[in-house]
Amino acid sequence: MDTLVKYNFSSKEEISSRNSVPILAWDFHYESVNELKAVNEDLKKLDEFSSKFRWNTEKFNIKQRISQEVVIITDVEQTIVFASNGILNMTGYSKEEVVGQKPKMFQGSSTSPTVRKEIRKAIELSVPFDKTVINHKKNGSTYKCKINCFPIFNIKGQLSHYIAFERAA
Repeated sequence: MDTLVKYNFSSKEEISSRNSVPILAWDFHYESVNELKAVNEDLKKLDEFSSKFRWNTEKFNIKQRISQEVVIITDVEQTIVFASNGILNMTGYSKEEVVGQKPKMFQGSSTSPTVRKEIRKAIELSVPFDKTVINHKKNGSTYKCKINCFPIFNIKGQLSHYIAFERAA
């Protein structure tokens, strides 16, 4: 037997408080949709890069990693040419602020000179590296950053770019 539920609201405040829950749910949904749009935008841009420079990016598992990690691509001179949307959350810098800069913009007095030297050596040798560094956010605060970086070679075997997957450690 169907039961008819009858609500008896005693005031306008009670009515508005009952209606606020779905609005909050829409806010969460809206944030999720925006995050998905940002990831798809990043993937599209990365596909354009890989097509233009003829990279084989399948081995990097970009599609699986991009929603959990920040992706940064530099040219051979270490100038940032791409940063995923997650850069803002991790560093406080927008991707527009970091493109054209060098990754050393995140380093500061708390960054280990030894780790910097090890990273420079890996870049000189064009070999992958996996390091944790203390970086600096836009507001000056520090954070531990786990960097997993790979040189990218084009189909002719020439060094083209570097791709780094970064996350707070």
